[in-house]
Amino acid sequence: MSLNIARSIAFSGLSATSVQISVTSSNISNADTTGYTAKTASQSSSVTNGVGTGVTVSGITSTVDKLLLKSLIGATSDLGSADTTNTYLTSLEKLYGSTSSTDGSSTGTSLANSIASLESALSSLASTPSSASLQSNVISALDDVASQLRETSSGIQKLRSDADQDISSSIDDVNSNLQEIADLNAAIKQTAAAGQSTADLEDQRNTALQDIASKMNISYFTASNGDLQIYTTSGQALVDSSAHTISYTTAASVTASTTYAAGSSSSGFSAIEVNGVDITSQISGGDIGALVTLRDKTLPAAQSQLDQLAQQLASAMNGISNGASAVPAPTSLTGTTAVTSSTALSATGTVRIAATDQSGKLVSYGDLDLSSYATVGDLVTAINGISGLSASVDSDGHLLITATGSGNGVAINEMTSAVGSSGDGFSDYFGLNDLVTGTGASDIAVNSKILTGTSELQLATLDSSSSLTVGSTVLSSGSATVVNAFYDALTESRTFSSTGGLAATTGSLADYASTIVSDVASKSSQASTNYTAKETAQSTYADSLSSQSGVNLDEESAKLSTLQNKYSAASALIEAINSMYSALLSAVQST
Repeated sequence: MSLNIARSIAFSGLSATSVQISVTSSNISNADTTGYTAKTASQSSSVTNGVGTGVTVSGITSTVDKLLLKSLIGATSDLGSADTTNTYLTSLEKLYGSTSSTDGSSTGTSLANSIASLESALSSLASTPSSASLQSNVISALDDVASQLRETSSGIQKLRSDADQDISSSIDDVNSNLQEIADLNAAIKQTAAAGQSTADLEDQRNTALQDIASKMNISYFTASNGDLQIYTTSGQALVDSSAHTISYTTAASVTASTTYAAGSSSSGFSAIEVNGVDITSQISGGDIGALVTLRDKTLPAAQSQLDQLAQQLASAMNGISNGASAVPAPTSLTGTTAVTSSTALSATGTVRIAATDQSGKLVSYGDLDLSSYATVGDLVTAINGISGLSASVDSDGHLLITATGSGNGVAINEMTSAVGSSGDGFSDYFGLNDLVTGTGASDIAVNSKILTGTSELQLATLDSSSSLTVGSTVLSSGSATVVNAFYDALTESRTFSSTGGLAATTGSLADYASTIVSDVASKSSQASTNYTAKETAQSTYADSLSSQSGVNLDEESAKLSTLQNKYSAASALIEAINSMYSALLSAVQST
């Protein structure tokens, strides 16, 4: 072998070892870099005319188990969904308060506890119904329940709004990663064409792929040209020859009536679209999938349960208040049921409507046979025929009854009246003397006149004697009868229909409130358990992939030591060859 060939071999070994040292050093430096995989500089022999002429570095590669990576991608989507669900349900559970106090007392902060406080206030009032302070306590306790229902409802809608905003933010992250992968696809092809290693670029691409998977469930494969192509589970392209931007617009405001409807252009939540195609239903995993489910199913279900509680509470309280009156009676009564003069009146039985003075003495009255009137307009005409009273359908479409005499008020005894398909009492049907207003948890409130003290709590009943005498007392405050009726309505067993994932049930209002709180707590607990399980599964796959393709510091350190010895040996060989050259040159010069 000539000295030139020997020196070439030594230099090739030195160069190859230098590259391997560089790769190994990079492995050690990037051991804690997310997504980095261990690289190997492969070398091969150079042979010329059957004679070895050294070594060359044939490529720098990393080995990633494709099946493990796919399992990790799926587990990452599951974890993203579980993490988001757990976070939101933990927040939802906090909105409902606790059934026991954190300081060790028996009083909690849940809706059930608030209703129990109202029951207690009514029970106390029953013993001294004329007490102004005890009446105030009842009004305050009822206002606390209504306020808590409104605040909880508002909190639910705030969570839905947050979910809507988070969907938009996550989609922005996905779009950024989709574009990064498209750019990396181009860079990888260009780098490979130049004969350079694409391993680091592939690591970056896999990291971006995992980031996307944490936000939404996807399918993917590597095309024959090296491109990583990504699709929704139903085949809508997200990255093929280029990145396809996902579009989404957040709602301007979110209320209980804000919904998402596929194919609907009405106001509400917008569709998640790619190239004009609605892919909302295709996203069932990852952060976005969980957010859509929370926004459109889980949180509305909680709202529907809350609404039923609010509606049943209003029905229970108003059923009693509409059969009673304050003392003094209010100067006017305005209904809450929408009607017109031409609205058909389906009613039977008798109702008594009276005008009374401030001390509850009779000014005038009339007993109306409701079966005699075909429409609300006919009823208005009949009421106007009672001395001292005036009736109309106001501009908002509500029945209005007013006492015409100065300082007088309007009182009603529903007697045997039955109005509408449910057979409600006259006042209850029109909502003339409601203690509680609102249509659901979002707007339930104590009647503003009672809350501000303009009108008193309805605790008297208009005298139902067969005939009344003008000037006699027909409204007497201070009776426990109405108070006990309020208490019974609050505590009696009633039927709650199936809603929000809860089966139909019977029980008191406090019982149903406890059921709601328990349901939310159970869902939150399940979400926490599921999150722990998904976190363990994802961590297991991540550890397995890291074990298979990650950096082992002990192995890399040992390899570096070996390579340093090889480098030193190659250097010594070159030095020896150089010495031989010098000796040969000296011998030639001396001859």
